[in-house]
Amino acid sequence: MVDPDVHDLSQTSAVALRDALASGELSAREAVGFFLSGIEYRNKQLAAFVTITAEQALKDAAAADRLHARLSREHRQDELSLLHGMPTAFKDLTDVAGVPTTHGSAALEYKPAPEDGALAATLKAQGVISLGKTQVPEFGLTAYSENRVAPPSRNPHALGRSSGGSSGGSAAAVAAGLVPFAPGTDGGGSIRIPAGACGLVGLKPGRGLVPSGASSGDAAKLVVAGPLARTAADAALLMDALVPRAQAPDGGYLSKVGLAPEPLKIGVSLDSPWAGVYPFDAEPEAMDALDLGTKLLEKGGHNITEAEVRYDNRYPEAFTTAWTAGVGSARIAPQREALLTPLTRTFRRRAQQRSALKVNEALTFLRQFEHDTVTQYSNWDVILTPTLAQTPRPVGWFTGGGHSGEQWPSEWAGDADEDYKRQCQYAPWSSMVNVCGLPAISIPVHTTPSGLPMGIQLIGRLGSELLLLQLAAVLEAR
Repeated sequence: MVDPDVHDLSQTSAVALRDALASGELSAREAVGFFLSGIEYRNKQLAAFVTITAEQALKDAAAADRLHARLSREHRQDELSLLHGMPTAFKDLTDVAGVPTTHGSAALEYKPAPEDGALAATLKAQGVISLGKTQVPEFGLTAYSENRVAPPSRNPHALGRSSGGSSGGSAAAVAAGLVPFAPGTDGGGSIRIPAGACGLVGLKPGRGLVPSGASSGDAAKLVVAGPLARTAADAALLMDALVPRAQAPDGGYLSKVGLAPEPLKIGVSLDSPWAGVYPFDAEPEAMDALDLGTKLLEKGGHNITEAEVRYDNRYPEAFTTAWTAGVGSARIAPQREALLTPLTRTFRRRAQQRSALKVNEALTFLRQFEHDTVTQYSNWDVILTPTLAQTPRPVGWFTGGGHSGEQWPSEWAGDADEDYKRQCQYAPWSSMVNVCGLPAISIPVHTTPSGLPMGIQLIGRLGSELLLLQLAAVLEAR
């Protein structure tokens, strides 16, 4: 039995917590109360949450417990939703009914969302209880979760370091045990980057697998939703809730996540489409993670070979055009433009000055890039890269803001192009996966001497989400 008075639920797996809630060993009110207490205690340090919806969460938990009590024991398994009573949180780009969505921007005027967005609606229908909204960068544009709305989200492994972005607050909350798991969204690395920074399993599903709702600001169809979790099994459980049954494997993801895959041909690569514009070197810690991941996969019977991938040098301009197009059309009152961060203001101005023809040319190029890259990747079952080229960066490092107490040359502060370059050098193996519409997963495999997590990224073929989760399960069981 799970006793919240003596058992630390922050260390309980999401699967075990789900089972305890379903069986009645733990009530939803007990679970929600425990995690809300943890948020109250730790969020001042981590700034993972922007909004905490404790009152509504406790009401939802009471309703969940009443439902559980009404159902007879023999019918509970059939009639309870998959994630009955499970606490979680949504990043502050996702609409949750009755809660303001700040989009991480001080330039917007906030009103409570009139209804749940597609992601929140899907998971609420599966029984989750939202504890609040988590920190994001402005409009989800950056690989760090710092904005002018609330304090920067910090890494639980080292408070002076960033938790990544754009799902940075959610990753910090999961890594710190403030929620058992959380959904993230990923348009250029926004699940995998914070997963790598915070030592989590972060899965970006392939394009179209998880219902996400229409978005006029994502013409390139880059953004997908997926799980952030501490284990492969917990991520698989959340995938079972996110993916329509008709599109899921027979029996679901969780039932098969523990099966070891057959030997695979895995290509390891450091090639990046950003290298021509923003040259970078992978830090020793990133290479240590890659080397360890390679050895573990070889030990598991997989054939590892070097993969040389050639990327078109027009990619950076085309991706940036598509990535920032939506911010140009965001409705912001002229008198509030000054409240935007320097990076957003710069890219918004450029997007507004760019012709529709230029945007269409970028989209056309990216479709050809997708075809060419997927063709090259098809020589292997899986492509292996580091998740990040550098250790988790200090808070304020990208902007020159010095939130962590460190200071950088004043000419960096407010320089949008320097900021963007640093992001691309930090996470040079992320965005092309979104352009290709392929699934990819970040798996923690290494811890530096100073206690910072480092991960590897596995990029699979279309439809290989279960395979990627199985590989994660094998690696975490080493």
